[in-house]
Amino acid sequence: MGNPLFARKPMSMLLAEAQEVGGHSLKRTLGPFQLTALGVGAVIGAGIFVFSGLGAHYAGPGLMLSFVLSGLGCAFAALCYAEFAAMIPLAGSAYTYAYATLGELFAWIIGWDLTLEYAMGASTVSSGWSNHFIELLNIFHIKMPLWLAYDHWTGLSTATKMVARQMAQASDAMLRPGTQAFLDKVDAIIKAQSPELVQQSHALLNAPTIFGSEIGFNLPAFLIALIITAVLVIGIKESARFNSTIVAIKVSVVLFVIGLGIRYVDFSNWGHDWSTFAPMGFAGVGAGAAYVFFAYIGFDAVSTTAQEAKNPQRDLPIGIIVSLLICTVLYISVAGVLTGMVHWQDVNIEAPIARAFLDRGLSTASHIVTLGALAGLTSVMLVMLLGQTRVLYSMANDGLLPKKFFAAIHPKFRTPYKNTMLVGLLAAIVGSVTPIDDIGKMVNIGTLLAFVIVCIAVMILRNTNPDQARPFRTPWVPVVPVLGILFNGYMMYKLGWVNWARLIIWLIIGLVIYFTYSRYHSRVSNAQQQ
Repeated sequence: MGNPLFARKPMSMLLAEAQEVGGHSLKRTLGPFQLTALGVGAVIGAGIFVFSGLGAHYAGPGLMLSFVLSGLGCAFAALCYAEFAAMIPLAGSAYTYAYATLGELFAWIIGWDLTLEYAMGASTVSSGWSNHFIELLNIFHIKMPLWLAYDHWTGLSTATKMVARQMAQASDAMLRPGTQAFLDKVDAIIKAQSPELVQQSHALLNAPTIFGSEIGFNLPAFLIALIITAVLVIGIKESARFNSTIVAIKVSVVLFVIGLGIRYVDFSNWGHDWSTFAPMGFAGVGAGAAYVFFAYIGFDAVSTTAQEAKNPQRDLPIGIIVSLLICTVLYISVAGVLTGMVHWQDVNIEAPIARAFLDRGLSTASHIVTLGALAGLTSVMLVMLLGQTRVLYSMANDGLLPKKFFAAIHPKFRTPYKNTMLVGLLAAIVGSVTPIDDIGKMVNIGTLLAFVIVCIAVMILRNTNPDQARPFRTPWVPVVPVLGILFNGYMMYKLGWVNWARLIIWLIIGLVIYFTYSRYHSRVSNAQQQ
C-alpha cells in the first residue's frame, strides 16, 4: 500500500465518472463552436485593452514579439491540455489531470492554485470592467462618487492623481496632458505629498467614514460579478449562448481597431534596427511577455467544461487550439497597430488603445473601444467563474471539499449552484475592495504554475500508462512539454520575488486545509486503504 498523499486516481474510475448521466451529473450541451467561443471569450479581454500599454513600456515595438513569446508558452501548454482533455473528459482541468498522474497531494496543490487563477482572475476582471464602465458613463457626462466607483486605495489614488494633474496644468500652461513631461510633473507633485494635495484629495474623494476610517466600495465591480453569477446558475447552455453573443461583439471591435488603426500607422515608430525595435533588448521583450501573459489566461478554462461537451474527445482539442490561434493572430496585429500609431514611450498605460484613437481626434472610435473592452471583460468573467466552479465541483466529488455543498447540482438547472453562488459572491467582494494590480500579478504566477504542471504530467502519463487510448496526442513529446516548461518557467521567473512570496503563502494556506480536512475525506485514498 503506497503513501496516501501520492495516491493516484485510477484511469478506470475517471472514465466511469465521465460516462455518468442523470440528475446528479452536469448537462452535455456544448459543441465545437461554443467551446471555441468559450476559449476566445476567456482570452480576449483585459489583456489586450489594458495590459498592452504596460507591456509596450518594457518591450517597445517588440511588444509584437512579447505576444509571440507568451503565445508560444501557451501553445505548448495548450497541446498538453488538449491530450488530457480528450483522454479524460471530466470537469476539473489540470486538477483532474494531476490526480491521474502525480497523485493526490499534487492534485490538491493544483486545484488550490487554479482557485488563484480563476476566482482571483474574475475579481481582477470585475475591477477592470468597472474602470471601463465608469469611462462609458463619462461619455454621457454621468459622474459616480469616487468612493463608490473604486476600492478605498484606488479611489484615494485616483483623487490624488486628479488633483495633481490640475496642479501640474496650473503650474505650467505649456505642459500638454499625456506627454512624458506632464506625467513626470504629476509624479513629482504626488511624491511631494504637500498638505494642500492631501487635503484636496480627501475632499474630492468625499468618502463616508466608519469608526473614523474612510471607506471605498467598487459598486459596478460588485454588481457585474453578481449578474454573471446569476447567468451561470441558470444553466450552461444559456451561459454559452450569452458568451457567444458577447464574443461576436468584441471580436468585431478588435477587427475594427486593427482596420482603422492601420491607416494611422507610422512605420518609423517601429524603429529601423533591433535596438530601436526592442529598446531594452530581449530582457525587455521577456518582461513584456510576462505582463501581457494575462491577456492569454483562460484558454485552459475550455478544459473545465469537459463534462458538458457533447463529443469531448474530438471537440475539446478543437476548442482549446483554435481559440488560442485566433487570439494570438489578433493580439500580434493589435500590438503592431498600437506601437505603429504611437511611439512606444508615449503609449498610455491606463487605456492604451482608446487613448491612441483619442489623440487622433477619433473620439467615436475610442468610445467603440470602450464598449468592446466592456464586452470583452464581461465574457472573461463568465468563463473564469465557470472554470472555478467546475474545479471545486471535481474536488468535492473526490471528497477533498465538502460534497453536499460544493458538488450539489440544482435539480432544474443542472449546475453546481451552491458553489457558483459562493464563488460569485467572493469574487464580487474581493473585486470591490482590492486594488487591481496586485491581484493581476498573482493570477499570472498561479496560471503559469498550472501550465508547468500539466506539461510535466503529460510526460509522466506517457511513461506510466502508454497503452491508454489518446484521441488527441500532443506532438513531439517530450520536446513540446519541455518547451512548455521552459517558456512558462521563464515567465514565472520574470514576475519577481514578491509574486513568488504571495504564491507560496497562498499554497501554504491550501496545505493547511488539505492536512486538516481533505486527506481524511478523500474517496481515492480511503478506497485504497480498505
